[in-house]
Amino acid sequence: MTTSTAPDAVALSEEDIAGWLRSHPDFFQRNSDLLATLRVPHATGGAVSLIERQIEVLREKNQNADSRFNELVSIARANEQLADTIHRFTRRLMRAPTRRAILTEIEQGMREDFGVAPTVLLLFGAAAGTDNIGLRFVRQVAADEPNLTGFDSLFASGKPRCGQIRDSLREFLFGADDAASVSSVALVPLTDGEHTFGLLALGSPDSQRFHPGMSTDFLARLGEIIGDALARD
Repeated sequence: MTTSTAPDAVALSEEDIAGWLRSHPDFFQRNSDLLATLRVPHATGGAVSLIERQIEVLREKNQNADSRFNELVSIARANEQLADTIHRFTRRLMRAPTRRAILTEIEQGMREDFGVAPTVLLLFGAAAGTDNIGLRFVRQVAADEPNLTGFDSLFASGKPRCGQIRDSLREFLFGADDAASVSSVALVPLTDGEHTFGLLALGSPDSQRFHPGMSTDFLARLGEIIGDALARD
């Protein structure tokens, strides 16, 4: 007489079971009695039926989707408002009849349209001209000014930067009185297409107003608008 031996049982992993159920979506339809008896542990304690748990998961997904949708709507509205502000600022500069008027509109636009103060516009060497006389926010700086070396990497990149800077550079930009109230800055290089001829420095008492992680696309556009306007004459 021979004795048959049962084959070794094959251990199934959770992935195997999940994969099988995905491949047989009608399993619970054919075993509805099993579906009714299944209980799933609940985060708040106790257990709920599988159907109830599915409904709860769907509800959570819907809430997450609603939250994400509202976030996207909020971002879209903020971008629209920013685009309108940049458009209004651009028209300011286009309507300005003289270089001095352009400089005046830049300061007023930063303060009134963008709500930024203090604002400082550094113009290097001959780029400053004489139209800035009496305009407190415009400063003429020699091209070989030692403090400008602190911005060498900024000028080399040609791109705006946000965040915090050394106390000495903050005082150089805003002066000792205003520097004390500045907790974050945005620095925007100004070019004529080839050379850097100035620097727009925006300050805020809010340390998060200009933070390193923020997008600088609109600041780059702002720099292009101002650079083109000042290079116009």
